[in-house]
Amino acid sequence: MRESQSQATTEGIRVTAKARYLAGESSPDQGHYLFVYRIRLENVGEEPAQLVSRHWIVLDAEHRRRDVRGEGVVGKQPRLEPGQEFEYTSSVPLETPWGTMEGSYQMRRDDGRSFDAAIARFLLLPQEVGAGDAV
Repeated sequence: MRESQSQATTEGIRVTAKARYLAGESSPDQGHYLFVYRIRLENVGEEPAQLVSRHWIVLDAEHRRRDVRGEGVVGKQPRLEPGQEFEYTSSVPLETPWGTMEGSYQMRRDDGRSFDAAIARFLLLPQEVGAGDAV
């Protein structure tokens, strides 16, 4: 099974995303495709930062966009000291066989400054896609 991955670093916060298809929990004949994704946040900078909120942009194969916003992630607002990391897993359903996800985490420094740590776009794919295949 193909695993899609992306990585972006913003102001010392590195966000790595990996996603894979959950065939056993999907029902393609009913237009239900479930994907699980794992996020790793690493503070590779020199200042602490706390994750305050999230904004996901989920786009399916028919260009339907869903914006998902909320406080923290999986009920937490982790604070990362330099060198620390935080990892969590979640899932997203689609009505089409493939799509994309991207977004940002709003981060706050100890002195109150805020910034958006980018989550680079990654693919949600149910199977291997060859280099010559259009997605």
